[in-house]
Amino acid sequence: MADPSGAAPQPGPNDISTAILRPKKSPNRLIVDEATFNNNSVAAMNSATMELLQSFHCSTIIVHGKKRRDTVLICLSSDNVDEGKIQMNKVARNNLRVKLGDLVNVHTCDDIKYGKRLHILPFDNLIEGLSGNIFDVYLKPYFHEAYCPVRKGDTFLVQRGMRTVEFKVIETDPAEFCIAAQDTVIHTEGDPVKREDEESNLNDVGYDDIGGCHKQMAQIRELVKLPLQHPQLFKAIGIKPPCGILMFGPPGTGKTLIARAVANETGAFFLLINGPEIMNKLAGESEGNLRKAFEEAEKNSPAIIFIDEIDSIAPKGEKPNTVEHCVVSQLLTLMDGFKTCLNIVVMAATNRPDLIDPALRRFGWFDREIDIGIPDLTGRLEILHIHTKNMKLADNVDLEQIAANTDSYVGSDVASLCSEAAMQRIREKMDLIDLYGDTIDAEVLDDLGVTMENFHFALGTSKPSALQETVVEVPTTTWGDIGDLKKVKQVILNSLLLPL
Repeated sequence: MADPSGAAPQPGPNDISTAILRPKKSPNRLIVDEATFNNNSVAAMNSATMELLQSFHCSTIIVHGKKRRDTVLICLSSDNVDEGKIQMNKVARNNLRVKLGDLVNVHTCDDIKYGKRLHILPFDNLIEGLSGNIFDVYLKPYFHEAYCPVRKGDTFLVQRGMRTVEFKVIETDPAEFCIAAQDTVIHTEGDPVKREDEESNLNDVGYDDIGGCHKQMAQIRELVKLPLQHPQLFKAIGIKPPCGILMFGPPGTGKTLIARAVANETGAFFLLINGPEIMNKLAGESEGNLRKAFEEAEKNSPAIIFIDEIDSIAPKGEKPNTVEHCVVSQLLTLMDGFKTCLNIVVMAATNRPDLIDPALRRFGWFDREIDIGIPDLTGRLEILHIHTKNMKLADNVDLEQIAANTDSYVGSDVASLCSEAAMQRIREKMDLIDLYGDTIDAEVLDDLGVTMENFHFALGTSKPSALQETVVEVPTTTWGDIGDLKKVKQVILNSLLLPL
């Protein structure tokens, strides 16, 4: 029986279609907890948990987080930590791209090498007006006589007096994981790290940023993650992994976002091919552009090739010897050559799958088709939580009510709705904002919480993108404009209007 709320049926406990999304039971999987200390290089665990991991006090551990991020920490035993949990401070959590309550994989690693050379640079926004030698003032005391694990790409904070400076590990020698010892040489030459570059890395889209398509994400992760990270599964069972995945659905449902999230979470090289941009009227140019893209992916494997708007380069019913026909032939040839390569996956997206050349939709090419449709009530609520997680919301905001009032909205519509509600709140405070001043009063900033009324305003000015080009014209014709036909009018009146 259908759910009257319109929500899609949730998978039951015996439904294995979403098994890849379920947390795996393992003593190595621990829940991230708030640290009672402020050491960037330390994690704390219960002694019973450490015993299961075959670890001991002051041993080194490697912790795997999200988006293929990992780091190395010193493990301390503490009775203040619950079993099955691991305490890390905010710096370590940021390096792992995890938050409190997330799951991480922990492994003991006792063969970490001592570092010969480290290249460490500060962030530009935290050293303005800083005097003195950065190495002598900050780094030397931080690493002095310390058994300090470091990982290439990690950041850490150093506090001296009233000032805190954030640093990034640019290079490590001899390995990405190493221990900074007394004889480790630390280099600080070079321009400071730009804060905006690091923030763009922190904002890389991941699985947590995808909502409203739980079952579809399970399918995609099976078809992409398993071939890229565990190709031996397919060899062991004696089959070849899917060669191509075609996602279809209305604009704004998140097809490109899904492809980027999968690439970031698997650590694969991501190559985006925009269909219209690759086309060229000159003979052979379009095929050449396609070959170059596939060659680049092969050099940087494991890789994900994502072809957006594939219907523009492989339309249905093209005559032989046209540019589009040649591109389809080239694409089939390239994908056929990659069938034996388990570490390259081709994904594509379209709004109109019926317009794609049928040759590409046969088994062995884009043989898996996944419908990324309009989200249901539960999906819209998930998307609302994602887009409002960093927003300042007033206490009267009811996300469930907003989700119920956004029928037929796709992900981009929900994002636009949240943005418009926030802009409306700013407009309400415009009288208190000095447009010619350099600063804004702190009280104004504190009172910028978006209210339910702001969302009501945004709902009144927006509508689903799928309906934006739909115009309904109400006719002005009345019964009096129709002459004669009394019997016909009476039949219509009795059959249609009176029941209503």
